[in-house]
Amino acid sequence: MTDKDNRQTFSYVVGEEKRLADIIAEEDVMPLVKGVVKAGAAKAAVTDENDNELWSSSDGAVANGCGFILPLYLEGEVVGKLFVSGERGDEGRLKGLAELFLETFKIVLANKFKRMLTTEIHSTVVSQSYEELLEINRKLSASEDSYRNLAESLEIKVEERTEELKRAHARLLQQEKMASIGQLAAGVAHEINNPLGFIHSNLQTMDKYVMRFMGMLDFYRSAITETTGKSALMETASKKWEELKLDAVYADVAELIKQSLEGAQRVKKTVSDLKDFSHVDSAGQFQVDINGEIDKTLNVLTHEMPEGTEIVRNYGPLPGFLCKPALICQVFLNLLLNAVQARRNGLRLVIATMHDGESIRISFADNGPGIPDEIKNRIFEPFYTTKDVGSGAGMGLTVVYDIISAYGGTIDVNCPEEGGTVFAITLPIKRIG
Repeated sequence: MTDKDNRQTFSYVVGEEKRLADIIAEEDVMPLVKGVVKAGAAKAAVTDENDNELWSSSDGAVANGCGFILPLYLEGEVVGKLFVSGERGDEGRLKGLAELFLETFKIVLANKFKRMLTTEIHSTVVSQSYEELLEINRKLSASEDSYRNLAESLEIKVEERTEELKRAHARLLQQEKMASIGQLAAGVAHEINNPLGFIHSNLQTMDKYVMRFMGMLDFYRSAITETTGKSALMETASKKWEELKLDAVYADVAELIKQSLEGAQRVKKTVSDLKDFSHVDSAGQFQVDINGEIDKTLNVLTHEMPEGTEIVRNYGPLPGFLCKPALICQVFLNLLLNAVQARRNGLRLVIATMHDGESIRISFADNGPGIPDEIKNRIFEPFYTTKDVGSGAGMGLTVVYDIISAYGGTIDVNCPEEGGTVFAITLPIKRIG
């Protein structure tokens, strides 16, 4: 029967008192416990009423995580507890898993307990009618069918939830990429606006100068027909020349054209660098030069570099690396932005690459403040950030980790005693998949 609190209870018990481990077996419980872990929990466990652990499954408990403990009732008494734990910040999903775990376990327990009761009270029901026995059997069969259907439903829900989480994670990564591109675009716009500003100003000045030249030409054309005598024409033309200040115009025109051409070249180079970095024309995977991709990223970050930044390139000869170039450039962009944001004055970046025969190794070392030991193991976690609210979503290094992992590589971070931070990447030439 079910009481007002929706707890599964029974109206009578035949024979001696039974404990949870006497009623239900490991093979009945473990599929449920493992299913909860597969659905995303770090650990799931069942204990008896004295908190002694009976059955558990874990993928490695998360430090500083969170958990839910739900009591399990039988005949109105607590006979055990269900425990579900996971990462902090995931409480909503963990609570849902814990409640689903409890409801499923209650059905399994009820089914097993009813079968035990059927056996124990056999002697008391010998005189019951055949119809009554058939009804009991029908209910037991219905309960078993319900459990089987619920188990199948749980597996489907686990798969659906897993796919939903994958899609949500992909959307978050895309949002982080778009945030990086937005920051980059703002800087590039500033870089382009500066030369465009003085090109526009120069063209306005050139427009005035051209009008003066045209005025002088119009004067010559009319003066030739109206003025008699060469000396008179020369004197009148000289006065008009001074009036239009054409000596200053002559001296300035060449410099204006030179500045405008240089500005236009700067705009062209900035756009070209951005196009090379974004690989807008590259849809698939290609053999890329890692050294060249780092340089492309540095080129589009010129406007982000603090004044006086020193960049040391210790590049070694590298073989081509098969990848989606835009993804590799995203890795370099996020790591370089981290270094730039860590130190705004006196920044020194040392970028080194090498090939050891099997892997490409890349390191980015800066002279920033470093990373405290207590958070070093958390910097690649989604949403983890030490920046002020609104300054970052905490997904930049997660994007880096996911991209490098997708290519079968690794990324490590260490902080030398002399200070700063070093990110070391290893990319295998022969990847799996």
